[in-house]
Amino acid sequence: MKILSPSRHILSGAMLVTAMAFFVPAVLNLNSQAVAASVAGLPDFTDIVEKTGPAVVNIRTTEKIKLDSDSGATGDDAEMQEFFRRFFGAPPGALGKQTPPRSRKPGDKDKQQEEVPRGVGSGFIISADGYIMTNAHVIDGASEVYVKLTDKREFKAKVVGSDSRSDVALLKIEGTNLPRLTMGDSDKIRAGEWVLAIGSPFDLENTVTSGIISAKARDTGDYLPLIQTDVAVNPGNSGGPLINMRGEVIGINSQIYSRSGGFMGISFAVPIDEAMRVVEQLKTSGKVTRGRIGVQIGEVTKEVAESLGLPKAQGAQVARVEADGPAAKAGILAGDIILKFNGTPIEKANDLPRLVGSIKPGSRGTVTVWRKGVSRDFTLTVTELASDKEEAADSKDGAGKPEQVANALGLIVSDLSAAKKKELDISSGVMVDGVEGSAARAGLLAGDVIQRLDNTDIKDAKQFNSLVAKLDANKMVAVLVRRGESSQFVPLRPTK
Repeated sequence: MKILSPSRHILSGAMLVTAMAFFVPAVLNLNSQAVAASVAGLPDFTDIVEKTGPAVVNIRTTEKIKLDSDSGATGDDAEMQEFFRRFFGAPPGALGKQTPPRSRKPGDKDKQQEEVPRGVGSGFIISADGYIMTNAHVIDGASEVYVKLTDKREFKAKVVGSDSRSDVALLKIEGTNLPRLTMGDSDKIRAGEWVLAIGSPFDLENTVTSGIISAKARDTGDYLPLIQTDVAVNPGNSGGPLINMRGEVIGINSQIYSRSGGFMGISFAVPIDEAMRVVEQLKTSGKVTRGRIGVQIGEVTKEVAESLGLPKAQGAQVARVEADGPAAKAGILAGDIILKFNGTPIEKANDLPRLVGSIKPGSRGTVTVWRKGVSRDFTLTVTELASDKEEAADSKDGAGKPEQVANALGLIVSDLSAAKKKELDISSGVMVDGVEGSAARAGLLAGDVIQRLDNTDIKDAKQFNSLVAKLDANKMVAVLVRRGESSQFVPLRPTK
């Protein structure tokens, strides 16, 4: 900032008055114009809130617990259980009282069970006859679910169905001509678009917050790419609608990212298109059925793609094929790169379970894979996904006689015995007996099995070491490594 000398910039009293008389109104006029322009550029949510607010409901849940003369449960306990379960990091006592403890009578100690407050959340009406959408975690474990409208009417709700993988639940109350929300198109949303949330944070009913869409599709789960926003969302907002400037629902507010337990500017919503697909199944059968093909997958890195001759890093790398599963029966192998499913490109690994999950079990599907420099199509029959538990295995075996010197990849390998090949159900490969240099830095361990070098199957230690000796030290190579029951390409750079 430039500082002016007082001796050269002194005005007489008359001059000062004249200057002020001219200058002040001009400043005020400019400021008022700037404020008017600023206000005119901001979104006005008032009409949207007035239109959509009546269809947003408060959800209160209770559960039946066993009580004795020395025990009881309060609304605080229930709220904190909800909080810790869905929004991590809040220290005990971070939330104030939200639901008063239920009073007890002298004879209550003889009762086996008592219905106590469990938690609060939000939801919204999607049909005039009383269907309500909310999050699965809002009603999970509840004995009873109560819904309160903005006109203070309260209903006991029936849980039609719930799906934990998508975190979507469908409720039903008995009513007619109820206010309802219009569903939007979450596929057409854009980052930077204004949105608002209405819900009951900390049981403060019909609270309105606003912000923008920060990202369209965050991979926070296997089956749903969530909408990221900076809309203030807190415990109790769960299950409430995320609404666009046309007054349409584009998502269900579901999660926040927090290190402190409070809102930190990042919240997530289930896309309404995905949620409606779940709701249709819940309405029809009370559950959601998803397909599976029996593979464990991982991302394809740029280095692996270049080593295998792929034009770009895309697809899902098959790390493990479930024995007797659809993929195994079709001929898909560990190390294959799945590029398409039923003709739809797989850009990233998480695309595959979403596409397969949307297929009805029993349906035929076509899987396009990249194997040894060429693409191949395999036809399989999709089966039903029975549970959300992932199978995992990590076995260790140090058998094998090591060579004396590590090769250019930093690997000391030996031939696999016939018994070991039978145990692993493979026809070729070599056992890793020692690691150093590039292999050690990449995380390879003794006991790993090398199955392929780029697009060449490894038959024995002699062949493997011969191939490694001919590698270009300026280029990365992809080594297919099996550990336990999983296989993964690991990019390595040979030493000179």
